[in-house]
Amino acid sequence: MTRIFIDADACPVKDEIYRVAGRHRLMTYVVSNSWMRIPQSPLIEQVVVDDGFDAADNWIAENAITGDVVITSDIPLADRALKNGAVVLGPTGKAFTEQSIGMSLAMRDLNTHLRETGDISGGNAPFSKKDRSQFLNVLENTLQKLRKS
Repeated sequence: MTRIFIDADACPVKDEIYRVAGRHRLMTYVVSNSWMRIPQSPLIEQVVVDDGFDAADNWIAENAITGDVVITSDIPLADRALKNGAVVLGPTGKAFTEQSIGMSLAMRDLNTHLRETGDISGGNAPFSKKDRSQFLNVLENTLQKLRKS
């Protein structure tokens, strides 16, 4: 049965995930480095990991398997989850795939280098209503496809 894993510390679509997962009756793991308020539900489990570097990512990568869905904007975690057979979605609805992850990792490394050298500054565009809507649509379609397979 499909489970959902949320890389929760900076995830802007947790409430949307709770609603969709609840509608599909899916177990959802909210993984973070610190406690956060989550809805009371037997289908939602909070996992608080230690403060170690990438502790939340490691927990998700060690537990997500084929048929599960991982929600993260962390590209190295997306890569690890894909290698375990999970479906990986970013909070804007972008699906990470085996075909796209290499370019995503390369762009992440390039942007890190350019920020370190001062050639670029700033970060990602602000999260928008359109991003939220796109995410909901992609998550729903992904869960429908997983249910059929």
